[in-house]
Amino acid sequence: MTDPGSHTPPSRDTDRWLEPGKVNIQIVYVLYLLGFAIGITPLIGLVIAYLNRDKAEIWARSHYDWAIRTFWIALLFILISAVLSVVFIGVLGFVATAVWVVVRCVVGLQKAAREDPITNPESWWI
Repeated sequence: MTDPGSHTPPSRDTDRWLEPGKVNIQIVYVLYLLGFAIGITPLIGLVIAYLNRDKAEIWARSHYDWAIRTFWIALLFILISAVLSVVFIGVLGFVATAVWVVVRCVVGLQKAAREDPITNPESWWI
């Protein structure tokens, strides 16, 4: 007789969303975008990006680098905007940072859907 406890269930495609690849990268970008409504989700996306960056293919690694840099640069811009919020320019900084993050996430989502690498993941620009 076989041991019923030794049978492992077959893996499903949905079990792979945490593995490096297209779906995982898209999840990171969506978590960043959800950060505008739920503040903690960009941190979750950052952790996922750090965990999968070294295990990913070359094209996917460029997306993880892009996402990680997006988080840290946005945090820098937010801190600068907070300091400058004493004068009105800080409010404009928050708006500019939000637009910058949204555009980078949309560009990343589009390229990830086509499995295209980010051309220059080290860039501060879009």
